[in-house]
Amino acid sequence: MKPTNLLTSQEPECVATGFQFAEGPVWHPEGYLLFSDIPADRIYRRSPDGKLEIFRQPSGKSNGLTLDRMVRLIACEHGNRRVSRTEFDGSVIPLATHYQGRRLNSPNDVVVKSDGSIYFTDPPYGVRTDERELEFQGVYRIAADGSLTLLADDFERPNGLALSPDERILYVDDTARHHVRAFDVLPDGTLANGRVFAEMQSPATGGPDGMKLDVGGNLYVAGAGGTWLFDPAGRHVGTLVTPERPANLAFGDTDRRTLYITARTSVYRVRTRLAGV
Repeated sequence: MKPTNLLTSQEPECVATGFQFAEGPVWHPEGYLLFSDIPADRIYRRSPDGKLEIFRQPSGKSNGLTLDRMVRLIACEHGNRRVSRTEFDGSVIPLATHYQGRRLNSPNDVVVKSDGSIYFTDPPYGVRTDERELEFQGVYRIAADGSLTLLADDFERPNGLALSPDERILYVDDTARHHVRAFDVLPDGTLANGRVFAEMQSPATGGPDGMKLDVGGNLYVAGAGGTWLFDPAGRHVGTLVTPERPANLAFGDTDRRTLYITARTSVYRVRTRLAGV
């Protein structure tokens, strides 16, 4: 299925390449893109002029990245098995390392709510089976006071997640089950009414990974065969094909209408009709 009018440019442009496994892009309001290279143990910064610099090394083999409301970097450290925050002075502090005294698996992707709470997924991709201390793969919330709550433990491989524009719905995909689930976000930050929002079955290799939404409530999901586009009702309305299989996405540039896509060894971008959340 070809892209729809959600995109104003149909051909993805490669803006950086030569990485081992690019992931976790996030646009910084000062005007640059940050993203992870997991095996290289680095976070890169790409400026609008194309200049590429190492932002942090080692990165704990960071995966998903986002910014909190104070514009501090929140990272899922795949290798260190924790969620961290980078302070303005460059120091890195852990936000979540254990659940009920047991080490997390390998935090994968993360999103921050406007109240300062942090939601993240914890599949076992970055940890050996004999090193795992949790028998499930959870979705968690870190409250503003630092307390950690398990929200869901019935995923096979929870991966990408994103909040709707009004923050009333949390979307979480399950890579192994090839679908995206939606949950109502309750006033206390917990989840209810979990349901399958969209199926992503495909003969192509891979399952759903990182995801983002635009201000219209359309969902963009990195998946098998490209980036899948869904309308607010969960209808599949298009797929953007990139030369490499995508892993994650971020809206950027001053108008937040450029979709940056990390896809294996490269970073691509396309222009969108609506701005990202």
